[in-house]
Amino acid sequence: MVQAAEVAEKVRQAGVVGAGGAGFPTHLKLANRAEVVIANGAECEPLVHVDQELMIAQAPELMRGLEATVQAAGAGRAVIGIKQRYTKAIAAVSAALPPGGAYEVQELGNFYPAGDEFVLVYDVLGRVIPEGGLPLQVGAMVQNIETLINIAHALDGVPVTHKYITVQGEVPHPLTVRVPVGITMREVIDLAGGSKVPDPVVMVGGAMTGSVAGSLDDPVTKTTKMLLVLPRDHYVSNLRLQAKTQFVRQATSSCDQCFMCTDFCPRHALGHAIEPHKLILMLGAGLPVTDPQLAGAFLCCECRTCNYICPVHLKPGNIAISVKRDLQKAGLKNPYHRETEPDPYRDLRRVPILRLIARLQLSRYDLPAPLTELAGANFRRVRLPLKQHVGAPATPTVKAGDRVQVGDVVADVAEGVMGARVHASIAGAVVEVSGAVVIDAS
Repeated sequence: MVQAAEVAEKVRQAGVVGAGGAGFPTHLKLANRAEVVIANGAECEPLVHVDQELMIAQAPELMRGLEATVQAAGAGRAVIGIKQRYTKAIAAVSAALPPGGAYEVQELGNFYPAGDEFVLVYDVLGRVIPEGGLPLQVGAMVQNIETLINIAHALDGVPVTHKYITVQGEVPHPLTVRVPVGITMREVIDLAGGSKVPDPVVMVGGAMTGSVAGSLDDPVTKTTKMLLVLPRDHYVSNLRLQAKTQFVRQATSSCDQCFMCTDFCPRHALGHAIEPHKLILMLGAGLPVTDPQLAGAFLCCECRTCNYICPVHLKPGNIAISVKRDLQKAGLKNPYHRETEPDPYRDLRRVPILRLIARLQLSRYDLPAPLTELAGANFRRVRLPLKQHVGAPATPTVKAGDRVQVGDVVADVAEGVMGARVHASIAGAVVEVSGAVVIDAS
C-alpha cells in the first residue's frame, strides 16, 4: 500500500479535483487530518445517476480510494452515506466493505439536498459545521464517489482524462457514460441519441443546482456531472431563463413574508444566518447591496430548495444567489462564522426527492440511465480549459505543433499554487494554446 505521505502527491500528479462540485483540488484536501472520512453517495441533484452507477459497477475501486483517503487523513473510520432508495448501490458497497468495522454504510433519507456537505455531515455525525466553514472544522473529510475512484486510479499513476456524465431529459436513450474531458456537450448528448426537441435548453449539472449551457459546443470538464435536455418551454427552462430584473420585480412586489422559504432552507435549519424572505424584504425596501443586513446571502448554498417551497412560485433562491454574487463583486467578505445549533423542527422540513421531481414537472424523465460502455466512439478534437477547478488556471506546458498521448501533462500549476494539472484526454497534435489546450486526434 502507498504510504500516507505519498497519497496526496500521487493525487496531485493525477490532476484529481472534486468531481461532484466546484472542483476543489483533491491533493490539498488530502493534506489535512480528519477523524472521519465521509464518502458522499447521496447523489443530491434529481435525475443524476453517476454515483449510483459507479457504486454498483466499481465498488472495489471506490473502497480502494476510500482506504487511501482514510490513510492520508489519519482517520479512525469511514462512512459511506447512500440514499435508502439506492438499494443496488447499498448492496454493492456493503459487500465491498473491508473487515473490522471501521467502514460502514449509512442509509440517508430520500430527500433533497441530502448531498449538501453541511447536511450530510450533520446527518452522519450529528455535528454542525460553523457558518461559512468546512467539514474539517468538525473533524470530517467529505469526498465524492467519483473523486474517490479517481484517487484509486491515481495510486496506479492514471491521471484524470475522462469524466462520467448522466444524460437525461428529451433524449431517446438516457444513459450514464464515460467520455474524454474536453469533448463538446453536443457530442455527449449525441451518445444518448441526440435531442428530441429543436433548440433545447440544456441544464449543466441538473435542474436545481445546475446552470444553463451557453453553447452545446462548450467542452465538458472534470466537474461536469449531468446534461439535462429540456424543451425551451418547460417549467424548469422558464424558471432558469428568466431575467434577473423580472424575478427581482416579481419577488419584491408579491412576497407576503410567509417565511416558508427560510423555514425550509437547509442551512437555516442548521442555525445559519441565511433568511431568504428577509433578503426579499430588504431589496424591496431599496437597501444597497453593500448594506450589512444583506450579508446573510453569503451563506446560501445555492440549492434553490426555497424556490421549490414558495407557495406563490417566486424565486427566493435566485434572489439569494444574485445578492451573494453582487456582494462578492463589491469585494465584501462573509462576516458570519458562528457555531450554531440546528432547528428542533429541522427533520419535519425536509423535501422528499420524488415530490421535488414532480413539482419540477420532471417525473416523465425520471428514468434509468444505465452506465453504458462506448463501442467504437471516435472523438476527433478536445478543448481542455486551463481552469477546471477552484484556484488559479493551470499554465500550459505544451505549444502548438506538439504531439501528445493520452495522459500526458498539457498544463500544470506551480508549487504552492492552488490549482490542478490538466492531462491530454486523446492522442494527437496540439493545435491551439490559449485559455484552453486544443488537441486534434492523429
